[in-house]
Amino acid sequence: MTLDAPPDHAAGEHRYGPRVRLMGDGWTAAALAKLSSPDCPHGELVQIVRSVTARLATEAFGRELPTAERAVATRMAEKHGERATWRGPALDREARIVVVDVIRGGIVPSQTCFELLRLVHPIESLRLDHLNMQRVAGADGSVERVDLTGSKIGGSIEGATLVIPDPMGATGSTVLTALSHYREHYGEPLRVVLIPMICTPEFLRATLETDLDVVIYTGRIDRGASPLDVLADVPGARWDEESGLDADDYIVPGAGGVGELLNNSWV
Repeated sequence: MTLDAPPDHAAGEHRYGPRVRLMGDGWTAAALAKLSSPDCPHGELVQIVRSVTARLATEAFGRELPTAERAVATRMAEKHGERATWRGPALDREARIVVVDVIRGGIVPSQTCFELLRLVHPIESLRLDHLNMQRVAGADGSVERVDLTGSKIGGSIEGATLVIPDPMGATGSTVLTALSHYREHYGEPLRVVLIPMICTPEFLRATLETDLDVVIYTGRIDRGASPLDVLADVPGARWDEESGLDADDYIVPGAGGVGELLNNSWV
């Protein structure tokens, strides 16, 4: 097998378990390929982030958010009365949903998810939080802790579904820090829905090993730092041998620093 050889397995196939949903469609693959390219202009990059996030989010929301039976009189009710009332399961309007923006990479994806939900969900049951995470280095230069000063969190998450659409899922440390902060100060969520556009096997393992009900929807699982024979196998079949991170914890193949690219700010 060479690095550019096509994998001998179906698109979307994996063995990471039922809590991981990998999109296997050609549109998502093409969009992420363009996003990853250094030739992708900024305006198109932002649009791709919005579009891929919406693709993943609508799939996740339709499968993972609580539903309830609804009855809605349509525009045809004036002519056909009760027969023109639609009945069926839809998102439960009482279900509390909290979208989490992890600044900076998560700004565009979280706003996209919030707006999608706002189209169909009452604002009283919905909110958008902002986590301002700043790494603080110790004397030796290594990261000592994460400072969340300046975060805007709207209160309890007890019994709510947390939606975290951070675009690149590398090590999982950002998500784990966010979940730890919420659980320590704001309660226990009903479920956690993670929506990374691209993630690694390391991210999947780190986030799925928590004791929370976590599900992951992603467009791509990058494992380009794995041995070639591992890459030839179905994703997840040799999970312990897979890697998608370089020495600096950037995703391989990945897309570079998407937070920096989105904001055109390199600090």
